[in-house]
Amino acid sequence: MILECGQCHTRYLVPDSAVGAEGRTVRCANCKHSWFQPPAGAPTLDLDRPVAAPAPVVAPDPEPAPAYAGADHDYDAFAHEPPFRPRRNPARRWTIAAITAGVLMLVATGVLMFTNLPNVATMLGLPLGGGDTPLKFVNLKKPDRRDLPNGSELFAIGGQVNNPTGQRQSVPDIRAELRDASDRLVYSWTIKPDQRTIAPGGSLNFDSAKLDVPTSSRSVKLSFTAASPGN
Repeated sequence: MILECGQCHTRYLVPDSAVGAEGRTVRCANCKHSWFQPPAGAPTLDLDRPVAAPAPVVAPDPEPAPAYAGADHDYDAFAHEPPFRPRRNPARRWTIAAITAGVLMLVATGVLMFTNLPNVATMLGLPLGGGDTPLKFVNLKKPDRRDLPNGSELFAIGGQVNNPTGQRQSVPDIRAELRDASDRLVYSWTIKPDQRTIAPGGSLNFDSAKLDVPTSSRSVKLSFTAASPGN
């Protein structure tokens, strides 16, 4: 049935059972006016009937349209409570955080390696290239050529690797190059040191020999390689 306030003419749609078979006193939620509402189908309103104490509002105020009802709003209708916001994905947040942390660690490692390469490489036990290691060649022996009884020729070199620093240093492989009178490379090989680290201020002896090297070689050039220990 439809109830209409006689003062402000606000109308309410309520079930017949809300008024009941005997009728009841109701109150307008808009202007607070009270009146006796007869049951549905009653021919007239009994104005002489005493008015009882106002009952609670039969029908609530019409609800305004929700602010999230527009088509342009992004909301989740299954959220627990308003405002209805999109659901968050915890796994996605953790994945993004892990990736960000990994990138920051890589950047920090790169900065350390490039700003203090010798010290960092030493602490990590990594070999250094020839231009970066502080190790020095000292007490080099004069190259020795000698004929062997079997008709082959033996070519031998040797010397020491010295660590002039106050820190333990990694020892890279040693590259030996033979060059002719025009400084062209005619032969080369790699010498693996007997130990891979040298204590502060210490030295390491090395010796190497090859058979039947080119006779055009006139000089020996030694350098440290960037090869990993054990290669």
